[in-house]
Amino acid sequence: MTEARWTVRVPDGYRVGSWRVTRGLASGSWSSVYAAVRDTGEHAALKFIPTGTLTSRQLSHLADMAGRELAVHRRLSHPNLIKLLGSLVVDDPAEPEIDGATVIVLELAERAAATALAATGGGLPEAGRLIAEVCAGLACLHKAGWVHGDLKPSNILLMADGSVRLADFGLAAELDGTHAYLPPGGTADYVPPERWAEGLRTGGVAVRQTADIWALGVTACQLLTGQLPFAGVTSRARTAAARQFAEGRAALALPDGLTPQWRAFIVDCLAPDHRTRQRHTAESLRRRACDAVAKAGAVAKTGAVARAGAPARRPRQPARILALAGIAAVTVAGGAAYASREQASGVPDGVAGSASPTAIGYERHFRTDADIPRQYYDLIIVAGTKCPDEPAVTPYLVAAILKAESNFDPDLSDPVQNEYGIARWTPNVLQYYLPPAQRDTEPKPPFPPEMSIPPMGDYLCRFAPLLHDVPGDPMINLVAAWRTSEAKVHEAGGVPDRPALREYMPRLRAALDAYRPVPRPS
Repeated sequence: MTEARWTVRVPDGYRVGSWRVTRGLASGSWSSVYAAVRDTGEHAALKFIPTGTLTSRQLSHLADMAGRELAVHRRLSHPNLIKLLGSLVVDDPAEPEIDGATVIVLELAERAAATALAATGGGLPEAGRLIAEVCAGLACLHKAGWVHGDLKPSNILLMADGSVRLADFGLAAELDGTHAYLPPGGTADYVPPERWAEGLRTGGVAVRQTADIWALGVTACQLLTGQLPFAGVTSRARTAAARQFAEGRAALALPDGLTPQWRAFIVDCLAPDHRTRQRHTAESLRRRACDAVAKAGAVAKTGAVARAGAPARRPRQPARILALAGIAAVTVAGGAAYASREQASGVPDGVAGSASPTAIGYERHFRTDADIPRQYYDLIIVAGTKCPDEPAVTPYLVAAILKAESNFDPDLSDPVQNEYGIARWTPNVLQYYLPPAQRDTEPKPPFPPEMSIPPMGDYLCRFAPLLHDVPGDPMINLVAAWRTSEAKVHEAGGVPDRPALREYMPRLRAALDAYRPVPRPS
């Protein structure tokens, strides 16, 4: 990208607040994104929106777009939505093109899905898992009453650990009844046919959440095949083909190579009218995507597909893999790796494993007079405090699961079930919780507690937000998902009636009761 094509030109080394710009990442029609670093070594992406009165692109709608984006970030939180780290306004009259610009500070991604597609020249190897995570992020937006408004591969970001984040909420809009209202425009290849017939009203162009479902179908086709679903050399030609299909004057001819499940998925997303498309929610499509990935993995008889695809003989494994890829990996090389987390959790240094009769500081996390081995205290707290916004995920829940799984036996070996270690990990499942550089090789047991316990927190933090709408005790539902699958818990409206759970859940409940910390006097 040449300098002339940058919407907001920011020189390398430019400082905004505590951030120093290091390089340009991408630029769109109304903003530019730069990588930046703090003196502490923390990295982020800075999105510059030229909202200042002295910018060369003074457009009144930019302030509205910045407001939309910040509103989404401040009101919604989900593992598959890009995380807001802060916002700033540039105060630099000496730089009129930047002065007054809104700067949105976001977590730094590796690259966009569009970049990955361009590099491969075809579909992406983990397209199914990526689509499932896109659906999860979209379901969060829709449940909260928002329309993304600009879903496409360039707004799907891939993190260093392989997980997905939806980004760019400048065209996001909150529903007002059945519709939201967006500024006119949009990326033509991802706009549903009915959008072109909508007139411009006071608030903008009316749009429904099913517009995102259409864009999801187009995007899924690209991620799976590298091709758009409608043929044409230009965007105008492809838009005409989509209109012909919507009007019943042409059939939908999807690219070759799609499995029946994925073909049906895309066909349903690309239903030609809003009413038909409305039958398929982002949440229901997420479940279908997970099922498609799980089926593909079972057919291949390999655990190489993240979040789904465990050996078919293990009924609980596909469910556990569904939450594996896309979760931040934890460094488990030794005790030093946990020092900063230990301080953040308020746990005193050097207490774990102590022979002292009281474990001062730990009692707010779990009962220290119970049978939780002291040498695992720090590891359990690391796992149980990874998502403080999810009250169901706690250190005493992690401890209860370890009790129910292995009775804290670090040397557990169950070759029949292919499960090992204190948390009963299956090797090709644990593989996807390891740091990215270690995921190419399936780990070999034994799995020490330092390797086994922290990833439990990532797993639980992943499932917890997906179970918010299930009635009953959130902790119990979360453990049921750990043992079966999130989809099974949704289908049952709580704990599924399965023989394995009838024996397991009473032990789990007893451990929860035994480990729940005693409330402190107010």
